[in-house]
Amino acid sequence: MNLDWHVGKVAKRLPHLKKPVLVAGLPGIGNVGKLAADALVDGLKAKKAYEFFSYAFPHSVFVNESNLVELPTISLYYATCPKGKHDLLILAGDVQPIDEYSCYEFSDTVLDLCLRLGLSQVVTLGGIGLPTLPREPKVFITGNSTELIDAYRKGTKADSNLFGIVGPIIGVSGLLVGLAGRRKVRAVAMLAETYGHPLYLGMRGSRQLLAVLNTKLSLGLDLSKFDSDIREMDQDMIRKGKDLGLAVQQGLSEGSLSARRAQLSKETSYIG
Repeated sequence: MNLDWHVGKVAKRLPHLKKPVLVAGLPGIGNVGKLAADALVDGLKAKKAYEFFSYAFPHSVFVNESNLVELPTISLYYATCPKGKHDLLILAGDVQPIDEYSCYEFSDTVLDLCLRLGLSQVVTLGGIGLPTLPREPKVFITGNSTELIDAYRKGTKADSNLFGIVGPIIGVSGLLVGLAGRRKVRAVAMLAETYGHPLYLGMRGSRQLLAVLNTKLSLGLDLSKFDSDIREMDQDMIRKGKDLGLAVQQGLSEGSLSARRAQLSKETSYIG
């Protein structure tokens, strides 16, 4: 099967990027990674560099605010970070590829492009689905380099003890880390706990991921708006229905994964 990935350059001219780090966040459990990547694009005023399109995207369209349909897209943005040692490349979008072959192909395409832009390391973002909402979600970190894992864990509350806690990391978030290793590019995946209900947006987990990135990459992000949005979301979720509201209320009063490791080794799931 030959699936061509159409990579369209949007920016007329890209600046020289300082040892860019690719941060990838696409839809998955709780949309934790997507929310974090979108927040990076907005908070850093990132500019779109490339757009990806393929027939390997899900066969659906979105209705926009003007009530018109739009095809799904994935875009690569860039942001300069004067206070840090690295600039950013941010992979964000509406969807993930729909099958294993196209997921591999897409991940290779992204790495090829980023390497041409001077890629120095990769950070992927995602969520770990829990049966109830943790009040203070933990961040877990794994990768293809012990040195890089330790660098992101040091000075934060991120936990690198994932074995037996989560199953396979499915989707682009996992493959980018694995395939980067084959190219001798160091990479980590950061996974934040979130409530695994399909209607829930994992903003709390996203905020924890952003806090780690803010510290380690010296991004200078203001996360106060995220805190305000989380408070509004909590109230909205409680109003939406007994099942979801009860789970949220229960989760707000309960601990997180650290208190339930044995049980969650059977219950926890993660995708992209």
